[in-house]
Amino acid sequence: MVFLCSSDQGWVQHPWAAPAGSNLPKLRLYNSLTRTKDSGFDSKDHTWNCLLNVLLLIPDCYYWIKVSAKCTVINIRLVLLQELFVPQNGNKVSWYCCGPTVYDASHMGHARSYISFDILRRILMNYFQYDVFYCMNITDIDDKIIRRARQNYLLEQYREKKPAAAQVLQDVLSARGPFQAKLAETTDPDKKQMLERLDSAVAAALGPLQGAVESKAGEADIQRLVLLEKAKDLLSDWLDAQFGSQVTENSIFSLLPKFWEGEYHNDMDALNVLPPDILTRVSEYCPEIVDFVKKILDNGFGYESNGSVYFDTAKFATSQKHAYGKLVPEAVGDMKALQEGEGDLSVSADQLSEKRSQNDFALWKASKPGEPSWDSPWGKGRPGWHIECSAMAGSILGESMDIHGGGFDLRFPHHDNELAQSEAYFENDHWVRYFLHTGHLTIAGCKMSKSLKNFITIKDALAKNTARQLRLAFLMHSWKDTLDYSSNTMESAVHYEKFLNEFFLNVKDILRAPCDITGQFEKWEAAEMELNESFYERKAAIHAALCDNVDTRSTMEEMRVLVTQSNTYIASRKSSKLQPNRMLMKSIALYLTDMLKVRESLCSIPGGCLQMETTVMPYLKVLSDFRESVRKIAREQNVTEVLQLCDVVRNDTLPELGVRLEDHEGLPTVVKLVDKETLLRERNEKKKMEDEKKNKKEEAAKKKQEQELAKLAKMKISPCDMFRSETDKYSSFDETGFPTHDVEGKDLSKGQTKKLRKLHEAQEKLHQEYLQTNQNGC
Repeated sequence: MVFLCSSDQGWVQHPWAAPAGSNLPKLRLYNSLTRTKDSGFDSKDHTWNCLLNVLLLIPDCYYWIKVSAKCTVINIRLVLLQELFVPQNGNKVSWYCCGPTVYDASHMGHARSYISFDILRRILMNYFQYDVFYCMNITDIDDKIIRRARQNYLLEQYREKKPAAAQVLQDVLSARGPFQAKLAETTDPDKKQMLERLDSAVAAALGPLQGAVESKAGEADIQRLVLLEKAKDLLSDWLDAQFGSQVTENSIFSLLPKFWEGEYHNDMDALNVLPPDILTRVSEYCPEIVDFVKKILDNGFGYESNGSVYFDTAKFATSQKHAYGKLVPEAVGDMKALQEGEGDLSVSADQLSEKRSQNDFALWKASKPGEPSWDSPWGKGRPGWHIECSAMAGSILGESMDIHGGGFDLRFPHHDNELAQSEAYFENDHWVRYFLHTGHLTIAGCKMSKSLKNFITIKDALAKNTARQLRLAFLMHSWKDTLDYSSNTMESAVHYEKFLNEFFLNVKDILRAPCDITGQFEKWEAAEMELNESFYERKAAIHAALCDNVDTRSTMEEMRVLVTQSNTYIASRKSSKLQPNRMLMKSIALYLTDMLKVRESLCSIPGGCLQMETTVMPYLKVLSDFRESVRKIAREQNVTEVLQLCDVVRNDTLPELGVRLEDHEGLPTVVKLVDKETLLRERNEKKKMEDEKKNKKEEAAKKKQEQELAKLAKMKISPCDMFRSETDKYSSFDETGFPTHDVEGKDLSKGQTKKLRKLHEAQEKLHQEYLQTNQNGC
């Protein structure tokens, strides 16, 4: 409404009203601490319909509705999946991540967790602008490390003694006995198969050495080395069982994890994974761990038994303000999982009998002979597995953290026990606010397991694909679901990378076109308006996807759609001999580059170093223009040799320098800087396709020639002779060579005669054609 005041005051300004606006999506994360079951309900159910109508009225209620048709009834299921992410301390996010147990090479299972968490971390920092403080541990004291360190030490000692071939043979046969007993007792099919493979390899190496020893042949020493390599796992177990308790020097147990920790950091650096803000090692936190255990005892949730200290799960679970098994309550009491959590060296009958309940777990383990040890009020011992994370994270992040991350298989018992002992220490019920677990990784559909020797190291994976391609493969899948590492998965990532690279190279070519400062601002027509509208729709969809549990899979698909639409626009403009709109293309390319930088899947717009490109591109442009002028003259004067030389420059010379020329009829040649390996690979693939095409063409020509020769040979046959050679079918013929009786002398049936008559007539026509051709030729 316009207000008109008295004439002495004149007109006054109209009141302004703020726009209603819209609710922007907020970041929500799948929190393992608040797993909920699906609630199925029938759309005809009045109660559920009322609930649905209420939920639809709540703007901030996050829900996901699945609709599925089943017969004539539509079932609707409401699944509350994600929690609104609210850090405890303003914009600061405290994050603890379970690091590796360093006793062997890092594998793709590690990559699955640490690349996924690196993606989440970068997006929280770079896209959502959180101030993330990231802490990670290294487990360098563990039953697996102790056993492996002892075995490596004892096997090396054994090798240094250089036992004779006969001695090695005897020792391997002795070691094979308990190994085969273990094999017979194994029920897990995957583990049994792995042990059977080992036994078969040893059996195959035993025979040649036995023969060489009996015959005293010269190759006995070679066969001895072969058997030592094949039987190293058997020998290691056998030596450890005999002499493991005699390994007492603590330094022996530190060399192995120190080496593999270094290899792990090298692998993470090669994968472009950000280092943690702070790294903690168990071996450096033993005093803090002892203090942590003391306080749990003082708070009444632990007990000492024979020099070890155990957590009292029953007492904790029955206390008013605590709950045990927050993450996986259905797994409480799973003896197999609990014993795996205690470690191979800590599940003897005597040790298990020390506990009040089989659900209790070790906070501090009394060290046995052959194990490293540290001083404690309960005697010489070492930390339990679960306590390390609680003590180290508690020392750094305090009584409550925003995010705790780890692999899916760590949920129980490790993370559930971490929660219990930490909340027993801090006397609270919120040690972790959000628990994030990355999904499993399978190898071509099969379970991956280091213990089953079914794994691919990160170095092996990087020998096949680049770190960027691996990251793209992870981005194209949900971080919390199972990812299958296979040739198909990696092929999709490679194609996506090439798809993006080509788009960026095309945009850079558009932006290099000469233009003054005002000419870069061009009038927008309907095509530009349509693409720009889609651009903003894609940006909104990408933001919504990132808010939806950091859904990188949907994000990458939206980016694919945007690039496809942009490519269609560029092709349409070029087909009309028009330049695409520079500013619009630049805006889209810069946005996509920023989004890729957020995930660190691409360090910059592809196409090489910007400084180098700025330097060399003017010279390449001169060369390209000169070549185009030469080609034009050569075409006009039909100088084939010059055109071929121009093709050699494009196809052979420049790719060796990382330069691609793209010739387009009626348009300027496009110059692109691409890495040399990519261009050479493209050239080889093109040559391979051309060779295959050439081979197919030659095969088709050969086949056609063979068919023509066969037809000619058939044409030469006179209809009088076509059946006479078939004496296995017919016994009598008329004067024209037509069969009248079968091989047994019986008259041919009417049906047979009719069928043969058609063949005879066809041959008459074919032979007549042959005679006519020859007559004309003469």
